[in-house]
Amino acid sequence: MSKNKLITKLNEGPVICAEGFLFEIERRGYMSSGQFVPMVSLDHPEVLENLHKDFQHAGSDIVQAFTYNGHREKMKVIGKEELLEPLNRAALKIAKKVSLNPPKGIAKSLMAGNISNSNIWNEKDKKSQIEVEKMFSEMISWAVDEKADLLIGETFYYAKEAFKALDVMKKTNLPIVITIAPMGENIMRDGLSIVDTCKELEQRGADVVGMNCFRGPETMMPYLKKIRKSLKCHVAALPINFRTTEKNPTFFNLPDNNGCKCGSPHGRTFPTALDPMQCNRYEIGKFAKEAFNLGINYLGVCCGANPMLIREVAESVGLKVAAGKYREDMSSHFMYGTKKRIAKHMREYGDKA
Repeated sequence: MSKNKLITKLNEGPVICAEGFLFEIERRGYMSSGQFVPMVSLDHPEVLENLHKDFQHAGSDIVQAFTYNGHREKMKVIGKEELLEPLNRAALKIAKKVSLNPPKGIAKSLMAGNISNSNIWNEKDKKSQIEVEKMFSEMISWAVDEKADLLIGETFYYAKEAFKALDVMKKTNLPIVITIAPMGENIMRDGLSIVDTCKELEQRGADVVGMNCFRGPETMMPYLKKIRKSLKCHVAALPINFRTTEKNPTFFNLPDNNGCKCGSPHGRTFPTALDPMQCNRYEIGKFAKEAFNLGINYLGVCCGANPMLIREVAESVGLKVAAGKYREDMSSHFMYGTKKRIAKHMREYGDKA
C-alpha cells in the first residue's frame, strides 16, 4: 500500500483503529497484568485472532499487530528473550491473516506493524538510546518481512524516543502513524511541550501524528484541539476508556471515589482496580464525534477498549459497521420498552425496579 492510498482514505473520511489489546486480553484471562507481555500470540493464538476479528466486526479499519511490550528489553525482564522473534512474527502473521480474510460483507483491513515505548530510553545515557534504536530496528524489520501495510509507533512519553522511532520507521517507506502519551506533568519527560513534539514529528515526516493511551477523553481533548490547529497532517486520537481528570490527568494515579471497600493489594487503582472509573459507551462516542468535528480522522480507543466501544466510535462518526446489527434496542425491553406487547403493569413499575 502506498502512502497516497492511506492519505486518500483519511482524506475521504474517518479511519478507525482498535488498540488496547493489553487490558482486553488480560481481562479475558490470557495475560498477567502489570507484566503485560503479549505471550498470547504464542500461547493462545486463537484468542488473539478472535479479538482481532471482533474488532474488525466492530468497525476497525486497521488490524494492529499485538507486539506492544514485545520488545527485547521486556523479554529480558521476564527471562524469555529467546522468544522475541517468534512472538513478533506470530503476532504479525495473525494480524495479516485477519486483515486479508474478513467476514463476509466486511472490507479487507490494513495490517500495521507496531513499536512502542521501550521503558529504558534515557536522555542522559547514549548507550540506552543505541539499545532502543536496535530494538526498534529489529521489530520494524520483522514487520516489513511480514508485509505490514503501515507502521504504528505509539505511547511515547519521551519526545526524542518518538523522534528516534520515526527515524527508524521512515527507512521502510511505509506509511507512518505516531502517537505520544504524555504523563501527569502535561509535558514530555524530556521537557518538550506536547504540541511542539507533535509539530516536530510532522516536520520530520510522520503521516499521522497525535495522542494515545494514558489519558481519557476529558484530559486528552484539550491537547487535541491545540494539536489539530497546529498541524497540517492528519491527526490521531485514541484515548483510554477511563474518566481521568484535571487533577489526575492519567490513569496511573487515578483515585477511586466511588465508595470502594476493597482496594487493590498493590495500593493503587492502576491497573487492576480501574473498573469503577470506566467511561460509558456514550462518553466515548461523544469524544469521537467531537474529535471528528475538529477535523481528526484517525480515531480509536486504547487501554480499556473493547469491540462495543470501537463500534461506538465508528457509528458516532457516521460509519455503518457489521456490529451495528446488534446495537442496543431498548424498545423491546421487558420493562422499559415501548412496543405494544410490553405489559402495561411492567412499564409502570420501571421507576421502582
